[in-house]
Amino acid sequence: MRALQARAARATPFYYGWVILGLSGVASYSSRPLMSVAVLTVFVVPMSEQFGWTRAEFSGAVSLGGLMGAIAAPLVGPILDRYGAGMVVGISSGIAGVCAVVLGTATQIWQFYLVYVPGRMMFSSPLELGTSVAVSNWFIRRRPFALALNHVSQGSGLAVMPLVAQVVTGAWGWEMAWYSLGAWTIAVGVVPAILLMARRPEDLGLEPDGGSASPSSARRSGSMRRPQSAVDEINFTLRQATRTRSFWLMILFSFASFIVQAGVSLHMVPHFVDQGVPASVAVWTASTFAISQVPASIFWSAISQREAARFVMLASGLVVACGSITTAFASGIAFGVLGAFILGFGVGGLHIIGRLVWADYFGRLHLGSIRAWGLAAQVGGQALGPTAAGIAVDRVDSYQGAFLAFGINLAVVSLLMLTATRPEREAAGGGQGIAPTE
Repeated sequence: MRALQARAARATPFYYGWVILGLSGVASYSSRPLMSVAVLTVFVVPMSEQFGWTRAEFSGAVSLGGLMGAIAAPLVGPILDRYGAGMVVGISSGIAGVCAVVLGTATQIWQFYLVYVPGRMMFSSPLELGTSVAVSNWFIRRRPFALALNHVSQGSGLAVMPLVAQVVTGAWGWEMAWYSLGAWTIAVGVVPAILLMARRPEDLGLEPDGGSASPSSARRSGSMRRPQSAVDEINFTLRQATRTRSFWLMILFSFASFIVQAGVSLHMVPHFVDQGVPASVAVWTASTFAISQVPASIFWSAISQREAARFVMLASGLVVACGSITTAFASGIAFGVLGAFILGFGVGGLHIIGRLVWADYFGRLHLGSIRAWGLAAQVGGQALGPTAAGIAVDRVDSYQGAFLAFGINLAVVSLLMLTATRPEREAAGGGQGIAPTE
């Protein structure tokens, strides 16, 4: 496989990292959104009404899938570090696509859980880790920009897929919507990733960013808030990372912020449908939430180049909290779209900074293993949020209290991130960059 990748890299007239970014973008556009709450929210009303499932029962599959993803993440991380993202992304895309196709046949709640949970696990852990670690491994100086482009692909998929699902559901039923989305994912997400997605540039005798910037020029530029080349990297082992304060603060922030991201976005459409907004109109909140992440990716990427990561984490967390609180008090579609836009704009920042800061703070050599624990906290939050909101609406017939509590909690945690500074080289025993291999 590496020989094929090496030939492809030599035949590519530009830096092969852009090919890796393109492959990650395809998976982020098609495979990852498939099992997202932005897509699932379209199916909540038709499936729960047809089969008599409660919102809490429906949401439980999201939470269980997230829990399985949290368990799987620490297992997937070392595989990425050793073998790279190609097999992980390709196989996970295939599993997610097959699960979606089979979901179109589900008629019992246990069948829904049996199929959706492993699909959600692929979304929560292998696909998230695989696509983002692949990009981070190939870029250092240009990492914020590359991750932003990758997230633009994901945001575009998150914006388009709910609309496609709603259109197909309205015309041919929710079953056909699952069939078509699953088939699409299988068609585009499997083979290219397996064949062409190499682990790191050093494996093919290349340098990160194509060797486009020297350490000395990076230092002259004055932009040393984050590493600019392999020489500037500090490579921590997992054990060394867990001894730093920033590691645990980032774990806490990931957990609290993605409680809001998943808990509000899954129940956003039902929140407005329950208040009399037609489903065909309420779905625009889900698409707005997704599409707002596209410009947000560029915005937060630019800010990350200029400001310390802890300030970006603080700002993005407060924006998400504001979006959650706005949605809690919105009763019509106008304020609903506004709340969805604010929420999505902040979540765009969460995704960029979450993928960027782990690599910037702890290096690439053990990035999969280290970031896996941050992802476990993230999907743990994604597991708790939907179930908590579902239980709230089943008991008090309103999402407002849950959305408000989510936002206030995140605002408090975000303030703590001011103390999450980049660890010093001494904490990693003087860890250096990754040596090139021929």
